[in-house]
Amino acid sequence: MREKWRRRLADERGDVPGWVLVAVMTAGLVTALWLVADDQLTAVLQRAVASVGR
Repeated sequence: MREKWRRRLADERGDVPGWVLVAVMTAGLVTALWLVADDQLTAVLQRAVASVGR
């Protein structure tokens, strides 16, 4: 059983292009949201910081 797992782990090369695609798409989504909702996000953050400071 152990040998089976060792062979399986040794054969695993990963899915680097897939992870790169996920990272690029996530960065794109965050950028798009930031461009669209910049003012609203800033207001929410300022309200949150102000409420903690009270």
